[in-house]
Amino acid sequence: MNTPSTKIPHTFAAFETAGGAHVYRIPMRAFPNFWVYAYLVVADNYVVLIDTGSGFGDSNADLEQGFEQASRTLGREIRFSDLTHILITHGHIDHFGGLAFLKEHSRALIGIHELDLGSLTSYEERVTLAEKRLKAYLTEAGFPQEEHENVLELYRVNKMLFHSVTVDFTYESAGMRLGPFEMLHVPGHCPGHVVIRLHDILFSGDHVLEQISPHQWPERLTYWAGLRHYGASLALLLEWAGDVSLTLPGHNNPILDLPGRVNEIRQLHIARLQKVLEFLSKPRTITEVSRQLFGEVNGYNLLLALEEAGANVEYLYHRGLVRVVNPEEVNSGDCPSVIRYQQIDAPVIKTVALFKP
Repeated sequence: MNTPSTKIPHTFAAFETAGGAHVYRIPMRAFPNFWVYAYLVVADNYVVLIDTGSGFGDSNADLEQGFEQASRTLGREIRFSDLTHILITHGHIDHFGGLAFLKEHSRALIGIHELDLGSLTSYEERVTLAEKRLKAYLTEAGFPQEEHENVLELYRVNKMLFHSVTVDFTYESAGMRLGPFEMLHVPGHCPGHVVIRLHDILFSGDHVLEQISPHQWPERLTYWAGLRHYGASLALLLEWAGDVSLTLPGHNNPILDLPGRVNEIRQLHIARLQKVLEFLSKPRTITEVSRQLFGEVNGYNLLLALEEAGANVEYLYHRGLVRVVNPEEVNSGDCPSVIRYQQIDAPVIKTVALFKP
C-alpha cells in the first residue's frame, strides 16, 4: 500500500522536449491532503492536456491557476478553449474527474484507452458493480462483518462527484498515437493505463512513480489489474521507452533514471511477495496478511491495504505457491465465505522467480 506524498513540494514547473515542445506541470489538490499533476503540452499545432485532476474541491481552481502560470511562462495566453485534445492516462478519478468541468469550457477531443473507456462513459454502472464485487471480497478476505459498512462508505466517498461523459476516440482505434504523441498500454495499476511519450519525455501517469510503488488491486476486483499484469507492463515499458531522458509522473517528483526506478519497484515487490509467502506458512486470511504487511491502518488506507494484500496473495496463488485450505467451506453455500490460504510445502517454491521480467 503506497500513497502519494503530502510532504514534498507540489509546484508548477516548465520543461522542454528535445523536439522543442513546451511542457507545463500543473499541481492540483485532488482531495484533501492528496495532490496530483496534470501536464499542459504545446507541441506544434497541438495544445494537449494530459490528465485533468479530480474536479473536486480546489482541483478545478488549481487547474485554472496552472493555465495562467503556463501563459505567463510561454509569453502568450493559453485558455481551456485553446485545447485541441485531452489525453487521460488511466481511469482513476483523480486523473479524469475534471472532465465534466473542462467540457463546459472546451471543445477538446477526449481520448482514453479502450479498457478504461467504460469508466468514463458508463461511470455510474461501473461504480455500482465494483461495490458489489468489493462486498464479496471483504467477506472472502476475512474482514470483520460488523466493519463492512464503514469500509464500503470509504469506497463511496467522492465516487458520486462525477457523472458519465462522452469520449471522442480511443487510443487503440487511433493506432496508439496522436501526431507526435505515442502511447503504450501498461495494465496493472489500472486496466487501461497508458504511458505517453513525446520526443524524449515520458508521461507515466501512475505506472511508475518516484518514491512509491503504485497501488495494486487483485484481479478479483478489477480485470486487467494485479501484479501479473503490472510486472509484465514494467518489462514492456523498458523495451519501448528508448532514449527517454525524463519521466513525468502523475504524483511526486520527476524521474531521471527510469530503468533504475523500475528496478527499485521490482525489488520492493519481490521482498513483499517473499514476506507474504513466509507469513503463509500457516493458514491466514487476506485481512491477516494486510495487517502483517501494513500494521493497523485507518481511513481510506484500510481499504488500500486490503486490496494490496489481496493482490499479493492472488499472485502467489496463481503461481501455485499457496493453496486454499478450506475449499469445502468456501463451496458450501451460495454466499461468499472466508478464504484461508497457506504456503504449499514443496521444493519447487525455492526455484520460482517472483516478479521477474
